[in-house]
Amino acid sequence: MRILVTGGAGFIGSHVVDTFVDAGHDVVVVDNLTTGRRENVNPAARFYEMDIRDAALHDIFARERPAIVNHHAAQVDVRKSVAAPARDADINIMGALNLLLAAQKHGAQKFIFISSGGAVYGEPHYLPCDESHPIEPLSPYGTGKYVFEHYVQLFGRTFGLDYTILRYANVYGPRQDPHGEAGVVAIFAGDMLKNHPVTIYGSGDQIRDFIHVRDCARANLLALDRGSRGIYNLGSGVGASVNQIVDLLRRLTGYNGAPLHEPAKQGDVFQIVLNATRAQQELGWEPSIDLESGLEDTVAFFRNYPSL
Repeated sequence: MRILVTGGAGFIGSHVVDTFVDAGHDVVVVDNLTTGRRENVNPAARFYEMDIRDAALHDIFARERPAIVNHHAAQVDVRKSVAAPARDADINIMGALNLLLAAQKHGAQKFIFISSGGAVYGEPHYLPCDESHPIEPLSPYGTGKYVFEHYVQLFGRTFGLDYTILRYANVYGPRQDPHGEAGVVAIFAGDMLKNHPVTIYGSGDQIRDFIHVRDCARANLLALDRGSRGIYNLGSGVGASVNQIVDLLRRLTGYNGAPLHEPAKQGDVFQIVLNATRAQQELGWEPSIDLESGLEDTVAFFRNYPSL
């Protein structure tokens, strides 16, 4: 099939593109390279440098006529969404709506939307959170993701556009940006390998559900022909604290410094773990890479690409 992937030059999206290409699909990538990297784009994919808010996006759809749209492009930083909620909404709601309209107008059969299991639920009433958990986001980022889930479902009801919504846990792995404000594994690994101070926001007792990027990519492949009109958590079901991540990375990198602590950031939940039973039952998906192996893989990547 011909698949258009937004954000396909980014951390997660580029792995999804690789997985689609390896499976024999014809892939088109749209990315404005704000956070993505041109060198991440699989050479077998056709690349368009464009923002999803651009009206010319419709020209790409008219030319390429993708059967599937896989939407990864987003403003992904919770803290930036708190500081600039209008910009977050402009990208994650209005930009995404421009994409959804193009998909509907130009005959796409299915829309795969990447939401956030780490942000939409808010502070959990119970753990692990399943898809029926109350939606009480603490940030504009989580709110915007949930709002757009409803747009995707609306287009399914009104226009017959098939869809699958994937709610990611905390994704980590090779190609994650070690210089951003989101993605503690990459940030910590990058700092430790350069022997720079490591900063923990809050106590470090915050619990997260960490999932390797290649497991997420595999779920996207399964969603091409499964999960019709479904919403699915992608997580391990097991929580790990930020302090545990620091300890594991210290052992893998040989870092001996003591972490610094700054106040916790507004908008971040204290703990989140996802129940992915529905994904297992309906997509045939479950995580295959354990946390320690995944961290070892990530550290090896940053050792080989120190310029990142």
